[in-house]
Amino acid sequence: MIHFSFKVPNAGSPWRDTWDRAFQVNPATISEMDLCYKYFGVTVDLAVDEVEIISSEGHVTLVDLALSLCHALSRLSAGEDTAIGFTEDDEVIRLRRETDLVAITSSKHQWQVSVEQEELVGTFVDFLREAHARLTVHIPGLADNPVVQRFSPEWLDSMPGE
Repeated sequence: MIHFSFKVPNAGSPWRDTWDRAFQVNPATISEMDLCYKYFGVTVDLAVDEVEIISSEGHVTLVDLALSLCHALSRLSAGEDTAIGFTEDDEVIRLRRETDLVAITSSKHQWQVSVEQEELVGTFVDFLREAHARLTVHIPGLADNPVVQRFSPEWLDSMPGE
């Protein structure tokens, strides 16, 4: 079983400022670099069969993670191995295809878990849909940002197998 979720920081948290600052600029023109480094910090929890893959103890930027997941989805759909990386962390989560399964390992930890590829892809797609919805509801102008459009529902619907 896979659990994959994110939480927007509460008001008063310094990480909440990464959301509120986006109101001060034109959201449609925020650069990819700024989206990946400066805006929309969240805590993320990813667990597979009770093995903690990504801990909610730290923060990542939601767009950076979303773009990494899009890349991983494209590679998995093409039958290739892939990885999920984080701009502000040197850990890499490796995803290695094994027939209908995907073996998940970490560059920092010794665990390994396997999950059905179909379940993993579905979980990633659901996460990306939620991320896009949360971003574009919070700041509607983000729907016109070309970076955010890269994980829009339209893009996700065009994925093979979706």
